[in-house]
Amino acid sequence: MSAPEATMKAVVYDKPFEVAIRQVEKPLIQHPDDIIVRVTTTCICGSDLHMYEGRTSAEPGTIFGHENLGIVDQVGSGVTLLKRGDRVVMPFNVACGRCMNCEEGKSAFCTYVNPGFVSAASRKRYAAMGPYSGGQAEYLRVPFADFNALILPSGTDHEEDFVLLADIFPTGWQGVDLSGFRPGESIAIFGAGPVGLMSAYSAVLRGASEVYVVDRVYERLNKVKEIGCIPIDFSKANAVDQILQLRGGKEVDRGVDAVGYQAKKGDGKTEQPNAVLEALIQVVRPTGGIGVPGVYVPSDPGAADPAAAKGYIYFPFGKLFEKGLTLGAGQCNVKLYNRYLRDLIISGRAKPSFVVSHNLPLSEAPGAYEKFDKRVDGYTKVLLHP
Repeated sequence: MSAPEATMKAVVYDKPFEVAIRQVEKPLIQHPDDIIVRVTTTCICGSDLHMYEGRTSAEPGTIFGHENLGIVDQVGSGVTLLKRGDRVVMPFNVACGRCMNCEEGKSAFCTYVNPGFVSAASRKRYAAMGPYSGGQAEYLRVPFADFNALILPSGTDHEEDFVLLADIFPTGWQGVDLSGFRPGESIAIFGAGPVGLMSAYSAVLRGASEVYVVDRVYERLNKVKEIGCIPIDFSKANAVDQILQLRGGKEVDRGVDAVGYQAKKGDGKTEQPNAVLEALIQVVRPTGGIGVPGVYVPSDPGAADPAAAKGYIYFPFGKLFEKGLTLGAGQCNVKLYNRYLRDLIISGRAKPSFVVSHNLPLSEAPGAYEKFDKRVDGYTKVLLHP
């Protein structure tokens, strides 16, 4: 009987705007609570693009990929709820399940897994988020597996839907939550990337009366229409003005920033980190709320100005105060939502895979990164299959 392979293929970061498929060491069980998962589907995320562009502290050699689904291949001696052959999906944020924040359902802010910082993700050195290699690879080590791995029905049904439970579906859902949304309200979502589309879809599922989604990419705005939302092309005119005109001058009840720190002006080229926050403060009604699932970082090597490079952003806090707006922000507590969203998928009430634009073998990841980063060929959400 031949010995098992000691290496595997993975997507590895070389330098800004360059990733490659390389043979790397296959992960091993390091702790009794670990499992090793054979990855069947993994995603390219907008957060991966931040790293790809050199806008984070990611170092050469980093294995990308924090949205992962697969089959349990090995089980540590301390794992009690999982067995070899189980089909599982993992939250993008690693959590211990035992600290105070985890016990309160705030697994995105686990204080144990990454001492010195308040969150960790399964991506090595993404914004100082812990020593966890990513899953754009053939295999993935999952720590605290009983807590972090969500069991799925066996087989291959809903593969495209279930993998979105790792990040964007729960993140979009929480973005709406953070805004304070209630059924029947109107909501404006800035950004029609995967998280923005999931925020819009979540608002529809939760009974929004009107959902406005702001972007400038044609294919994304078409998807907005597909799910019954109102597309706003900010390259044609000021987005706030367009929404107010459609509503007869009335502001919306809630708003979501699904763009983050790389927001751009109407030309789609010039970065203006405060653009979305400023627009939301204008377009949300007094005593309404704003949710911010879009990524903001404490440091940005590629920022356009010295303040933004240190994570400082100028926006009209006085107007936010005057209007009595609430603002909620932060990484998604995936564990708080994923099992319920899984069951919505199983029941047929939710099918988030409408955002998926490409299914590709792992070997095509370098080209997919380049095209996704340039927003060409309809790239919206890319799934890779090791």
